[in-house]
Amino acid sequence: MPPTHSSYDRLSRWYDWLANGSEGPFRQLGLRLLQPTAGETLLEIGAGTGHGLVALSRAAGATGLACGVDLSAGMCRVAAARLRRASVREGVLLAHGDALRLPFPSARFDAICMSFTLELFGPAEMAGVLAECRRVLREDGRVGVVALDQAEPANWMTRLYGWVHRRFPTWVDCRPIPVEEILSRHGFRPIAAAAGKMWGLPVKAVVARTMVGA
Repeated sequence: MPPTHSSYDRLSRWYDWLANGSEGPFRQLGLRLLQPTAGETLLEIGAGTGHGLVALSRAAGATGLACGVDLSAGMCRVAAARLRRASVREGVLLAHGDALRLPFPSARFDAICMSFTLELFGPAEMAGVLAECRRVLREDGRVGVVALDQAEPANWMTRLYGWVHRRFPTWVDCRPIPVEEILSRHGFRPIAAAAGKMWGLPVKAVVARTMVGA
């Protein structure tokens, strides 16, 4: 598991003030690409402060189900409060749990999303997270990932961010990853992508489907 859940516990009350203004538009972009629809059973891994879970709940509607999981108990508390304020607690399940051992049965979900979460894991753990995604997704299920993108060539901001990440990995914990390549390598077929920049850093949103027999 990533070594940062205690940091997120400490930051949970202030996280939206620190990060939602920059991360929020890309989270929304990822959800638009994923195209969650009424009646679907949906999961957000790394639900954080609950913004995405509220959106998933509204997309799933009265006939669907939106679930969220986060390793940080502090983030779960903030997300639960947001769900209460948004009056979307019906048809929503929020779990305090580990992405490497998702607390859900196999073939449960139509679609999964995660924003600025996959890149918190090292290569071996990332493979484990994506294996868990394949396990809980139904056949031909979708996964949507928003992450800092390992674009080439690196610009000065990417190089600066990389230096800060290496010096202070607990506080600057995300790192750029080749999103589409990783998904393709771990049993998914990318079907849609969009890119942008956050404070000069490349960000990519990718939606992929499970590959039969992967």
